[in-house]
Amino acid sequence: MRALITGVGGFAGSHLSDYLLNQTDWQVVGCVLPGWDCSHLDRRVTCLEMDLRGREAVRAMLEQVTPDVIFHLAAQAFVPVSWQDPWDTLENNIRAEANILDGLVKLGAKPGVMVVGSNEEYGLVRPDELPLREDSPLRPNSPYAVSKVAQDFLGLSYFLSHGLPVVRVRPFNHIGPRQAEGFVAPAFAKQIALIEAGQQEPVIRVGNLDVQRDFSDVRDVVRAYHLAVTRGQPGQVYNIGSGQPRAVKALLETLLSLSAMPIRVEIDPARMRPSDTPVAYCDASKLRAATGWEPRVPFEQTLRDVLDDWRVRINK
Repeated sequence: MRALITGVGGFAGSHLSDYLLNQTDWQVVGCVLPGWDCSHLDRRVTCLEMDLRGREAVRAMLEQVTPDVIFHLAAQAFVPVSWQDPWDTLENNIRAEANILDGLVKLGAKPGVMVVGSNEEYGLVRPDELPLREDSPLRPNSPYAVSKVAQDFLGLSYFLSHGLPVVRVRPFNHIGPRQAEGFVAPAFAKQIALIEAGQQEPVIRVGNLDVQRDFSDVRDVVRAYHLAVTRGQPGQVYNIGSGQPRAVKALLETLLSLSAMPIRVEIDPARMRPSDTPVAYCDASKLRAATGWEPRVPFEQTLRDVLDDWRVRINK
């Protein structure tokens, strides 16, 4: 089996490549943007540099790699960036996937394809709709969320119209080592690591701490990706999450408890989003029933690993 992971150099992509190489006998080929640093990836990963927005280049790559399974993870994944330049996020996320799916049809190839959506697709959620099921209303409230709805339904359309074996997933918030600092857990962890190293005053600047999210460990999420592709049903969509809402404030308090230094917390208006859903968490029973997946990594262990990761990065 040969797996193609788009965005293999990213947060989830790198963890997925580790999982496949260590838990299966699959070959792993990955795509990254030109100039992307792949030094953190396992040496067994074949890393290809390319821009997935190039239609002919994508088709040539698919013809060369001939994957048995495609995990399409490549995307602009940071919600605030989508507000700064909406079209860049929409073009990047939609065009790349369209090129992959169109390329497969043109080549007459039908590998298993996993399209990664997002919990952001559900957008503005009413309390009586929780926990969120796959058939819950989609009310995207950011350009990023709109792009993920488009990716989700683009995958469905190619299943319905061309018979491509596409499985769609909607992962809720996942955290862990290697995540970029623009996301909430690493943003806090980096500041704590800087404070411990004497490189920042003992103050953490934060946005909205009251929102509640469904946090999972990235290593549990990528295991769900593998199970969704190998045991899920093409044409279906699966939520991935713990099913437990946790306030961002609780996440911060847990990280602060792991530091021996006293640290003050200050609200930073610049970190507030134009729109934010107060509470979101999922019902992942459909995935569990289809694959047997259950989260394994405790929340506190995940945060300890995130903080330790930033301690190493800061002290390099």
